[in-house]
Amino acid sequence: MTGTKIKLCGLSRPRDIRAANALKPEFVGFVFAPRSRRYVSPQQAKTLKSLLSPEIQAVGVFVDEEAERVAELLGSGIIDLAQLHGAEDNGYIRRLRALTDQPVIQAFRVRSEEDVRRAADSGADHILLDAGAGTGTVFDWGLLRQIRRPYFLAGGLGLHNVEKAVEELHPYAVDVSSGIETDGVKDPEKMAAFVAAVRKEGRP
Repeated sequence: MTGTKIKLCGLSRPRDIRAANALKPEFVGFVFAPRSRRYVSPQQAKTLKSLLSPEIQAVGVFVDEEAERVAELLGSGIIDLAQLHGAEDNGYIRRLRALTDQPVIQAFRVRSEEDVRRAADSGADHILLDAGAGTGTVFDWGLLRQIRRPYFLAGGLGLHNVEKAVEELHPYAVDVSSGIETDGVKDPEKMAAFVAAVRKEGRP
């Protein structure tokens, strides 16, 4: 079994990228939702991507953005995957697929078994299961007992619980943002500690 992958989300400064390059997560996330305090403009993201190690994939996080705009950022190479965090449905994903062949992650807020069933039926390449958009809270992991599809696990992850998440749930990837911040900005020491916890030596 290969290890759980890591996504460090909400990176917005060159120093965040330098820290990520040293840690080599599989993914980093750029947030293109204007209401987010972690928002970056496409121009900022282009600069950040130019600094990013080529072995790390950049994910663009969108909330109900026009499919054409998402495809444009994918096509330009600023991002490698799109993460949909709004009310996008399978019809939206089909429109996006007509414009780009880059992978798509669809995020779901998990509050019930029905939410998990909806996620399992998503037409996206990957699914992400979260407590809510950037709330920093954990949902009931017991709801995931029935899911057989690989998923990104998000929502309230940090040093206090990510080892447990990996050992109990074996997610495809873990996604963290607020859990690696101090006073609202990315903290290199917390980033390093989180990555080390996920990649704990000796884990099967």
